[in-house]
Amino acid sequence: MKRCLHFLKSETVLCAAFTLAVVSAFLVPPDREYLDYIDFRTLAILFGLMSIMAGFQKLGVFRFIAEELLGRVKTDGQLVFILVMLCFFFSMVITNDVALITFVPFTFTVLKLLGEEKAHRLTVPVVVMQTIAANLGSMLTPIGNPQNLYLYGRAGISPGQFVKLMLPYTLCAFLLLSAWCLIQELREKGERLDVVFGERTVLRGKGRALTVYAVLFLLCLLTVAHILPYGVTLGVVAAAFLIMDRQVLARVDYSLLLTFVGFFVFIGNMGRIPAFREFLQGIVTGNEVAVSVLASQVISNVPAALLLSGFTTDYPALIVGTNLGGLGTLIASMASLISYKYVARSESGKKGKYLVYFTAANLIFLAGMLLLAEKIGG
Repeated sequence: MKRCLHFLKSETVLCAAFTLAVVSAFLVPPDREYLDYIDFRTLAILFGLMSIMAGFQKLGVFRFIAEELLGRVKTDGQLVFILVMLCFFFSMVITNDVALITFVPFTFTVLKLLGEEKAHRLTVPVVVMQTIAANLGSMLTPIGNPQNLYLYGRAGISPGQFVKLMLPYTLCAFLLLSAWCLIQELREKGERLDVVFGERTVLRGKGRALTVYAVLFLLCLLTVAHILPYGVTLGVVAAAFLIMDRQVLARVDYSLLLTFVGFFVFIGNMGRIPAFREFLQGIVTGNEVAVSVLASQVISNVPAALLLSGFTTDYPALIVGTNLGGLGTLIASMASLISYKYVARSESGKKGKYLVYFTAANLIFLAGMLLLAEKIGG
C-alpha cells in the first residue's frame, strides 16, 4: 500500500494520463486507429536525447564546464550571473530538467564555499532564478523541452523557423535575468571572492565515450531536422548504450515517455467525439496563448501542449503559450519541482521562503513575457 501511495505521489502526471486514457477507451473502444494516435517520432527522439544527456551527465561534462567557468569569477555578482546563465544556456541543448538536475545541487556546493552567511542569503533567490532561467532558456530550441519537441513536429516548421519564433521571448528573458543579476551584484556590492573547489571533475581518459556521445547527439539533431529517419537514430542510440554503458539507459525518464503515450491515447479518443471536439475547439481557437498559459498553471505545460494540440492547428501560438506557461505556479513546469525537491531536501527550513520567492518572481517574469506576447501578437 505504501509503495502504491508513493508511486501515485511521485508519478501523479503519469497516473492521470493513463487514467484519462483508460476512461476514454470506454467511450471509444480500442481499434486500429489507436496506433495512429501515437507520435512515435517524438518518442524516439526524446528517448535518444534523454539517453545521451544522461551519458554526458554521468561523465561529468556539464559539471566540468561549470567548474572551469566559476574558476574565473572575481565577485559575488559574477558568481551568481554564471550560476543562473549556466541553466539558461545549457537548457537550450540539454533540456530544462537536465540543466536543473545538474546545476542546482552544484549550486548548493558552490554557495557553501562562500560561508554560511552568504549561503543562507543567496540560496533561495539563486535557485529560483536558475529554475526560471532553465524554463525560459529551453524555449528557444525544439530540443529544449519535451513540449517543444512534440509541437515542433506537429507544426512542420524548420529548426530555423522555430528559433526565429521564440528568439524575441528568449532575448527578453535574458534581459530580465541579467537585470536581476545586476541588482544582485549591487546588493552584494561587488565583493571579491575566490572560489576554491575540492576535488575537480576530470575528463581525462573519457575521450572515447565523449566522442561517441557527441556523434549520437549529432544524429539526434539530424533527425530533428528531418534529415535522418527516427528509426535509424533510435536503433543506433540504443545499440551504442547497450554496448558501451547499459547503466545509462536506467537513467532515462521512462515515466515521461509513458505519460506521452497516455495523453496521445486520450487526445486521440476525445478528438473522435464530435461534441467534445467542437467544445474544446471553440475555447482554444483564437485564444491559444492565453488558454495554454492558464492550462499550464493547473496541469503543467507538457500535458497542456499534448491536450490542446488536438484541437487547434495554430501550433506556433501553442508553442509560445506553453513555453510562457512554464512560468507561474510550482507545477506549471514539472522541471520546477526538481529545484523545489532539492531545496526541501537540503534546506528544509527554507521551503516556505522558497515558495513565496518563487511565486512572486514567476508572476513578475510571466507578466513581462505576456506583455511582449501581446505586443508581438498585436
